[in-house]
Amino acid sequence: MFSGLFAAYAVLSDQTAGGPIGRELFDLRRVFIETACLLFSSYTCGLQALSAERQQRDRFYVFAVFTYMLGAAFLFIEISEFAGMVSKGTGPSRSAFLSAFFTLVGMHGAHVTSGLVWLVYMVAQVAVKGLRPQVLRRLLCFSLFWHALDIIWIGVLTLVYLIGAR
Repeated sequence: MFSGLFAAYAVLSDQTAGGPIGRELFDLRRVFIETACLLFSSYTCGLQALSAERQQRDRFYVFAVFTYMLGAAFLFIEISEFAGMVSKGTGPSRSAFLSAFFTLVGMHGAHVTSGLVWLVYMVAQVAVKGLRPQVLRRLLCFSLFWHALDIIWIGVLTLVYLIGAR
């Protein structure tokens, strides 16, 4: 799915219909903060997984809270970027470029949102069932998903923001 979205964005990135281009829209300072939140959340997710493997339930909860807060901060920044763009009349219906931008970046944001819901569910499972092998396996799956989101974000950062802002 993401490879298709990346391809669509690459093809449509110069189809602005006379509207603004990436350089006029993107605030790289904000994108840097957003990226730092997501990458650091991946680090805390790794510490969360290590804590679970070591049966350190209290540390697991601490790192799960940090992971959640950083992921939520990432989403807040992304949503505020989208809202700011739409309020200036540069929403997805303005051009093919913006349609591809909102779709690609928004789909990543939707996956981060589902990851946050999954994380809450996993914390509840740990609270109810403890750190037994079945729960640890599910936590490993969550951790892999969360790290995959970072890999996808690096692609988004590079293709959309860094190349788009030049």
